[in-house]
Amino acid sequence: MALPDAFHDIAKRVSNWGRWGADDEIGTLNLITDEVVREAAACVRSGRRIPLALPLKEDGVQTGMIPGRVNPLHVMVQINQELFGPGTVACSDDAVTMGLQAGTHWDALTHVSHSGRVYNGRPASTVTAHGGAAFAGIDKAPPVVSRGVLLDVARARGVERLPGGHAVTPEDLEAAEELAGTRVRSGDVVLVRTGQVRVYLTGDKQGYAYPSPGLSVRTPEWFHARDVAAVANDTLTFEIFPPELDDLWLPVHALDLVEMGMLQGQNWNLEELSTACGEESRYAFLLSAMPEPFVGGTGTPVAPVAVL
Repeated sequence: MALPDAFHDIAKRVSNWGRWGADDEIGTLNLITDEVVREAAACVRSGRRIPLALPLKEDGVQTGMIPGRVNPLHVMVQINQELFGPGTVACSDDAVTMGLQAGTHWDALTHVSHSGRVYNGRPASTVTAHGGAAFAGIDKAPPVVSRGVLLDVARARGVERLPGGHAVTPEDLEAAEELAGTRVRSGDVVLVRTGQVRVYLTGDKQGYAYPSPGLSVRTPEWFHARDVAAVANDTLTFEIFPPELDDLWLPVHALDLVEMGMLQGQNWNLEELSTACGEESRYAFLLSAMPEPFVGGTGTPVAPVAVL
């Protein structure tokens, strides 16, 4: 089924193809300039450090809905082995097999395609079985260190968690922005809290996955207008699931990643950050969220840290 005209109309309005040149592979991360980082560092006042990643474990967030996206399988490959003879220092090593998008992660710009294209108009065929993403893989991303802004939509609406059928709108983002007392600006990394991760933290993986609140197809234009560098939230699917428009699956992914070239993240635990921001009455902070440079990767695990 072809994507509807309404989708293509939005795509034209948010497209960044060619904005930073025909060969650009990092999209809106270009907006994180040295000046942006200097201003982000000025957000640090208390030095309070808030981890935002979920634990990587075999019983992680993945339910098997997406084939091959396995939770981390951790094995020991040697245990207290004296590699250089009896009485020498002994080593323990381990190995992990996992989907790169299995836990708290960034999606690379090549994670999805539509109409046969990935970001900047390159053919989707640049992603292959041998080597992954030859263009705009996650290894091409620069360090993601910028001003983070928590848009706590759940708190702004006076609830602990948005209901499963709630599509986060630009109006929701602006209400959360008013709560935050700061305006989202160019180069910011925006973290959108729905409270949905609370379901996973109680042990209900299926309930966490479905139904889920998430970003509406109307939000990419808001992020584009603000020149946001990246967006992450506390849900499995990022956008509302099931979709707000019948038979239009993952349109926000396609608009953010393919058209805008904007990094997006999922499964971020924003609960402790929400509490800390409320206690300190400020919602802007220094955020470090470095992608692991898997060559050709269409995503990467990340262990983000907010510093207040």
